Amino acid sequence: MAQMTMIEAIREAHDVAMAADDKVVVFGEDVGFFGGVFRCTAGLQEKYGKSRCFDAPINESGIVGTAIGMAAYGLKPVIEIQFADYVYPAYDQIVSEAARLRHRSNGDFTCPLVIRMPTGGGIFGGQTHSQSPEAIFTHVSGLKVVIPSNPRDAKGLLLAAIADPDPVIFLEPKRLYNGPFDGHHDKPIESWKKHPQGNVPDGDEIVPLGKAHIQREGADVTVLAYGTMVYVAEAAAKETGVDAEVIDLRTLMPLDLDTIVESVKKTGRCVVVHEATRTSGFGGELMSLVQEACFYHLEAPMIRVTGWDTPYPHAQEWEYFPGPGRVGEALRKVMKD
Repeated sequence: MAQMTMIEAIREAHDVAMAADDKVVVFGEDVGFFGGVFRCTAGLQEKYGKSRCFDAPINESGIVGTAIGMAAYGLKPVIEIQFADYVYPAYDQIVSEAARLRHRSNGDFTCPLVIRMPTGGGIFGGQTHSQSPEAIFTHVSGLKVVIPSNPRDAKGLLLAAIADPDPVIFLEPKRLYNGPFDGHHDKPIESWKKHPQGNVPDGDEIVPLGKAHIQREGADVTVLAYGTMVYVAEAAAKETGVDAEVIDLRTLMPLDLDTIVESVKKTGRCVVVHEATRTSGFGGELMSLVQEACFYHLEAPMIRVTGWDTPYPHAQEWEYFPGPGRVGEALRKVMKD
């Protein structure tokens, strides 16, 4: 067990997987010699050589298309899109090729591909370095979608994703790379090195895809969150005094509906929190699923707390970012209804 940042845990997962299987290859823009813009792949090229960890041209559709071909021929590519905002040119390759390969070949081919992407805001990245596009991938049959919130999960989930025989979208909340973030941007930064979830097991221990984690137990209201919003929800519960049960979904597809339903039936209330824009965000799907499964147990209307339906702003980032103030307001409101 070692204390790690999320960056170090992701790098460790690469290292473990590459050491265990020489079919695992890593590439993307600047991931080789430079080690990636966030240094998640630092040292891998030096250790495993330029044929297994290498730089790619600035061409997202080319990176993903090449990786799909590699996967179809038996390799296990783990590729990086430098920011999730840059994935759109590759969307057709992901949706029309990677996600459909098993189905269209009647199982003759699979696509064991992991697409890693830093996601979300909170770093003053503006509209082209802060987006949260998870919902456009959850809509696509054949894709798994993973969003870790801490170093331990980041390593374990990435190892599970690499071992999976089908394509996995692995979204890494960049605001959490170096420490947990509760939404109070004016407070001193906390390090993962002093946080319990910064303890990362040695070796190849995986965190199974499709299993949520109860981050905070509570009896009053269930809060469904993922990524950075897990810590914002925790802060809101503490600051309002509402005994909220905070569930870290960890994977959106496959979704651990059993854990969600069990919690909502216990609390009778539900708040959904995500950083992405509100309209057609994954929160709408979560609310539909909860309503279908828990209608007779709900004691109040469900509430969403999300980003706004605008491009991600630079100057007004903290008005856009769902902070503990907005989440706390939702908790108080759902308890009054």
